[in-house]
Amino acid sequence: QVQLVESGGGLVQPGGSLRLSCAAATPGSIFSRAMLGWYRQAPGKQRELVATISSGHSTNYADFAKGRFTISRDNAKNTVYLQMNSLKPEDTAVYYCNGRNYDSGRDYWGQGTQVTVSS
Repeated sequence: QVQLVESGGGLVQPGGSLRLSCAAATPGSIFSRAMLGWYRQAPGKQRELVATISSGHSTNYADFAKGRFTISRDNAKNTVYLQMNSLKPEDTAVYYCNGRNYDSGRDYWGQGTQVTVSS
């Protein structure tokens, strides 16, 4: 079973920045053969897409993320990142990383990391 481990969440002030990381900790993982993404879920709301990045580094962003967030990946480190700038209180949510393996079609999720934007 693929294990995804997230880090980088925390409390920041409006306008601040965070960089989330999500690493595939499973030995021998085929990280490079997966579509990677970040999702978030605020209290009382549906989980929503933040951004995705393909194995070819093609990216897709939700409208709220465009111009503020940047998704990237480092296959050598088995890690996907989400750089979050100009954070707003409405960005407060639990952020989850996701990997979808191209070969199996299976989804793998991190445990979620809390991001709180508040003064």
